[in-house]
Amino acid sequence: MALVELPEWVALAPILLLAGTALALFVFDSINPRSTNRTFLAGTAAIGSLASLAVAVWFTAAGVGATGMDGFGVIELFDGQIVVDQMALFFMVVIAVVTALVAVASYDYMEGHAYQAEYYSLVLLAATGMATMAAANSLVTIFIALELASLPSYALVAILKDNRGSVEAGLKYFLIGALSSAIFVYGVSLVYGATGFMQLDAIAAELEALAAGEGGEYGGLLGLGILMLIGGFAFKTASVPFHFWAPEAYEGAPAPISAFLSSASKAAGFVIAFRVFTTAFPLEVTTDLIGIDWTLAFIILAIVTMTVGNFAAATQNNVKRMLAYSSIGHAGYALIGLAGLGAGSETVMGAAMMHLLVYGFMNTGAFLFVALAEYWNVGRTFEDYNGLARQAPIACVALTIFMFSLAGIPPFGGFWSKYFLFYGAIEAGLLVVAAALVINSALSLYYYSRLVKAVWFDDPLVERDSLSQPTGLYAAIIFAAVMTVVLLPGFGPVVDAALEAAAVVVA
Repeated sequence: MALVELPEWVALAPILLLAGTALALFVFDSINPRSTNRTFLAGTAAIGSLASLAVAVWFTAAGVGATGMDGFGVIELFDGQIVVDQMALFFMVVIAVVTALVAVASYDYMEGHAYQAEYYSLVLLAATGMATMAAANSLVTIFIALELASLPSYALVAILKDNRGSVEAGLKYFLIGALSSAIFVYGVSLVYGATGFMQLDAIAAELEALAAGEGGEYGGLLGLGILMLIGGFAFKTASVPFHFWAPEAYEGAPAPISAFLSSASKAAGFVIAFRVFTTAFPLEVTTDLIGIDWTLAFIILAIVTMTVGNFAAATQNNVKRMLAYSSIGHAGYALIGLAGLGAGSETVMGAAMMHLLVYGFMNTGAFLFVALAEYWNVGRTFEDYNGLARQAPIACVALTIFMFSLAGIPPFGGFWSKYFLFYGAIEAGLLVVAAALVINSALSLYYYSRLVKAVWFDDPLVERDSLSQPTGLYAAIIFAAVMTVVLLPGFGPVVDAALEAAAVVVA
């Protein structure tokens, strides 16, 4: 009963906790700019992220944003510019989990680096933008949240200022990001020109009026605007052909930031794509106006993205670049959620949401293992990882779990998320997409198992000194591995939460 009596703005608590933590770190840095108190900085960032996670989980369990007898209904704020529903809370959970893991792992990784307070502040600010993207219900709000997530991300990629690769990666990321933002804004202006509205549900209502014969001459303008919006989303999710920034940015960035961008940022990109194309552009109405089924674009994107990502990953000798191209392949898998909406079922979108949640653990864990290897000054090629299991068996067990889960091998969480994607694609009649999913998953097993073989079976090229066991990195990696395994028996509640969240927006 107390929850009902709270003011509506409290529904933004997961976002406000992230923003408040970022501001607290800024204040601390302004008072004590030379502080290198890693325990306080990393601890504050982790506590703020975990608080956001706890509130989001609590709201989800309490029925905030849910419909029906057990729910409180969708909460709208600022005249509908922000909505808090089950899908928004689901993705806030994903973003908060990844942020907390990155904050804990950075405790060791950032040892000795300058700008530590700024580092954690930027991570929390980027997470704030991503969480806001999950609740945005207007093209303007989406763009503001997108920039709030992107601008700190550019700085985070280049934060190792003494590392030429980091600075170069940050510059490339910024330039391509500026181009994609321009494309996205131009798409927003064209949609506004065709409909006269920015709010997603108002756009849908106007499209229905246009389809009824009250101004259908704007179909071409609308179609071009939708195409440009797809381009903006494709950049944020590292989908082909806007994927070129990802390998460069992930390789040059600090490994925890690579984990953050490839998991949390990708999830945020997909949530706005899900919301925009289910709410603003009803399929039948939009198809009548522009003459093209927009799900065809996502079918092509899904097949091409997963294929290009996996084939490119299979050719890499650099472990970090392999994981970067692997993340592109997984963007293709998640795109099935949009490709299958033509069937009018929430199953396929729910499956994509499940995959993004599991991916948040297994992909973050894989990149954090790379961070651990960089902490040990291990090289970046597969050969450099040879024999690591002899000195770090626990971490290598976790790596094996991540690799097999990413490949979709049972009994790990990645198998079940891919299974539901496959089932959803079949249910939607996308047999070609389902076949591409199976073929690409089989291909991915080659390069994932190659890394497993290197750490467990190959002899090291040189003798290594004893390896330390940094507390933060080990804690984050082991927790991510445990969750990747635990999600198997706990997949029932994940399935229910994802399907309920998808049903709210697809209905």
